[in-house]
Amino acid sequence: MPRLPNKVKTVTITVSTTPMVHGHLEALVETGLYGKNAAEAAERLIARGIQDHLAEGTLIQLPKAGEN
Repeated sequence: MPRLPNKVKTVTITVSTTPMVHGHLEALVETGLYGKNAAEAAERLIARGIQDHLAEGTLIQLPKAGEN
């Protein structure tokens, strides 16, 4: 059965990094817990970091799309 499309809108960003960081991202992918490639692993780490900052109160929760 095919995957359903993601209902959450996405945007594309470009991140440049060092070969060392890329190697660490690839190692995380090999665990099977961080997506299928280095870009997915980076996205998951970024999202986790934002969640941590929201929990610590160092970032404020943004309104969801359509809410003002």
